[in-house]
Amino acid sequence: MRSLFETGGRGFRDLAITQVFSTATDTLVALGLAGTLFFSVPTAEARANVALYLLLTVAPFAVIGPTLGRLLDRVPGALRAVLVGAAVGRGLLALALVAQSDAWWLFPAAFGLLVLSRVHGITRNSLLPVALDEPRALVAANARLAWIGMLAGGLAAGIGLAAMWLAGSAGALAAAALTGLAAALTGRRLPVPDLPASRPAGTVRPRLEVPRRVRLAALATAGVRVFNGLLLLLLAFELHDTEAPLLDFGALLGAAGGGYAIASRIVPALERRIREELMVVAALALTAAAAFTAAQWFGLAAAAALAAAAGIAWGFAKLAFDGLLQSCIPTERRGAAFTRSETVFSIAWVLGAIVPTAIPLPAALGLIMVGFGALAAQIVYVGALLAPAPELDAGADG
Repeated sequence: MRSLFETGGRGFRDLAITQVFSTATDTLVALGLAGTLFFSVPTAEARANVALYLLLTVAPFAVIGPTLGRLLDRVPGALRAVLVGAAVGRGLLALALVAQSDAWWLFPAAFGLLVLSRVHGITRNSLLPVALDEPRALVAANARLAWIGMLAGGLAAGIGLAAMWLAGSAGALAAAALTGLAAALTGRRLPVPDLPASRPAGTVRPRLEVPRRVRLAALATAGVRVFNGLLLLLLAFELHDTEAPLLDFGALLGAAGGGYAIASRIVPALERRIREELMVVAALALTAAAAFTAAQWFGLAAAAALAAAAGIAWGFAKLAFDGLLQSCIPTERRGAAFTRSETVFSIAWVLGAIVPTAIPLPAALGLIMVGFGALAAQIVYVGALLAPAPELDAGADG
C-alpha cells in the first residue's frame, strides 16, 4: 500500500491521498442517501426509478459542461482551486444533510453532491500530469489512482455501515462531511499548473483542437461505455424479472467493480508493451467475446462473469484514454478537454442503459446485439486507425 502512494513523487502522493478522501466521501454519501431516499421505494416502479436515476446520472453535465469547461479554459490556473472548492462544497452539503435530512431541499442537495463529485473527477484527471515527478507513465498512474480509490471505497463502506448502525443515515453523512473537508485540506497541497507566458490567465483561448488519435479513441471509448450501460441494465432487469434475491444484484455490481479493479492492476503492465489505442481495441474485443459467450449459457454465474468482463473492458478503455488525453493535450487545456470527454462518456452510458430500460429485451437477444455492436465498433475503430490521417490534423494540438 505504501508503494502505491510513494510512486510518482510527493505531488502524486498528495493527489492519491486526496483521491482516498474524495472516494470515501462519495461512498459515504451514497450510503447515507440510500438509507434516506431509496430503500423505501416500491419495486413495482423499477423501470421508472431507473429512468429517473439515468436522468440524475447525466444531468450534472448540463451544469458542468457550459460552466466548468469555460472557467478552466479562461483560468486554467484555477484547477487546484476548483478541486478544493468542490471538496469543501461536498463536505458542507453532507453536513447540512445531517442536520436536516428530511428537508425539502434533500434532492437539490443530493444533486449538488453529484455535480461536485463530477467536478472533482475532472480536475483530478487534469492535475495528474502536473503532480507526477516524471509525467511519462500516465496510464499506469491513472491505474494506480483507480486502485487506490477502490481500496478507499471498500474501507469507507465498512466505516459507513458501522456509522449507520450507530446513528442511522446521519452517521454516514457526518463521516462524509469529515472526509470531504479532509480532501480539501490535502488538495491545497497540490501543485498549480504553470501557465504559458503568451497565454496569461483571464484571456480567451482559441477553439480547442483535439488530435485525431484522441478523437478516435474518445469515440471508441464511448462505444465501450454504451455497451457497458446496456449490459448492466439488461442483466439487472433479467434478474428483476426472475425475482432474483437482492444478493444476486449485489453479486452483479460486485463483479463489475471487481473487473474494473482487475483492469487497474493489469493496465500498468500492458502500458509498457502496447499503445493506448490497442488497449481500447482490446476492450471492444473483450466486450464482444463476453457477450457472445454469455448468450449461449446465460445464468447467474454467466451474468456475473459478463459483468466482470464489462468492468475489465471499461477499465482498459477509460484508463488508456485518460493517459492518451493527458499526454496529447497542453496543460492549460486539459480541464476543458476532460469536461468534454466525461460528458460524452456519461451520455454514452445513459444511451446504452436506456435501451433495456425502455424496451424489454430477452437476455439472449440483447447479448447478441451487444456482441455484434462491439464487434462492428472494433472493426470501424481499427479501420480508422489504419487509414492515413488528414494533413489538417497533423499539427492540431490546441
